[in-house]
Amino acid sequence: MRLECDRARQPLFVSPLQQDGNELDRIHEERYKDYMKTLTITEAKKNLGKWLSAASRGEDVGIIIGADIIALRKTEVESTDYAQRIYEATPEQVMALEKATDRRYRRLKHSKKLVTVTAEQLRKMFE
Repeated sequence: MRLECDRARQPLFVSPLQQDGNELDRIHEERYKDYMKTLTITEAKKNLGKWLSAASRGEDVGIIIGADIIALRKTEVESTDYAQRIYEATPEQVMALEKATDRRYRRLKHSKKLVTVTAEQLRKMFE
């Protein structure tokens, strides 16, 4: 049961059940905010770098698009089937390419045409 004063709109009496409900709602809202930050597209675009950095640190960030929330999360990318998906190559063709690439790498390394350079050496090459 809840009685309200017309002037101040402050509750005169709040039942224990309602207090618990308000407390649960408050806790749920706080935890929800802790678990995922939701943004409109406009909010996300304004500070996209900030939200991407937050997602890369493991924070849950979601962008609201209509009735959907699209989550930004860091994921590991492995391109083991890249050639198959993009170029529609067969597994045999991919294996043949790997072997040919390995042979070419070894031949260039052996002939000293392929060398290892440090980041500093690479910078000097482009100056």
